[in-house]
Amino acid sequence: MASVSKQYITPETKAKLEEELNALIANRPAVAAEINERREEGDLKENAGYDAAREMQDQEEARIKQISELLANATTEREGIIEGVAHVGSVVHVYYDGDHSDKETFLIGTRAGASENPDLETYSEQSPLGAAILGAQEGETRQYNSPNGSVISVTVVSAEPYNSAKAAALRSNN
Repeated sequence: MASVSKQYITPETKAKLEEELNALIANRPAVAAEINERREEGDLKENAGYDAAREMQDQEEARIKQISELLANATTEREGIIEGVAHVGSVVHVYYDGDHSDKETFLIGTRAGASENPDLETYSEQSPLGAAILGAQEGETRQYNSPNGSVISVTVVSAEPYNSAKAAALRSNN
């Protein structure tokens, strides 16, 4: 049986997702009561209130399933993340096509695992850029194909494990 690798999410994101999940689960009785109330209004074929309540229930149950699966397949552990090497859970500083002024800083991870820092973009390790630099060391240049088909060179300037306290300090200074 193949082992399933867990996706890295920040501790803040994990707490936010757990809070949302608990709120959705706690809201289940209210949604069920709304459905029952609308059901008692009469003919279900032409009952817009009933249809809306059922649609809300379906959306909330889908979100509960989505969050549950994400949390089951996620980790906040950063085992194997080495300073100076781009890994999932690393904050990476890069420049593009040899232009030192064309810089970007981002977290490698899932969008759902993005940091709470609005100034820190998150790229999936499965995106063209993320896949290209995964495992790259500081100073290493790699290439990837952009969605429009052009080949882009990216050079890793630095890579460091995501640090919640450092990210919070950056947010409070902005």
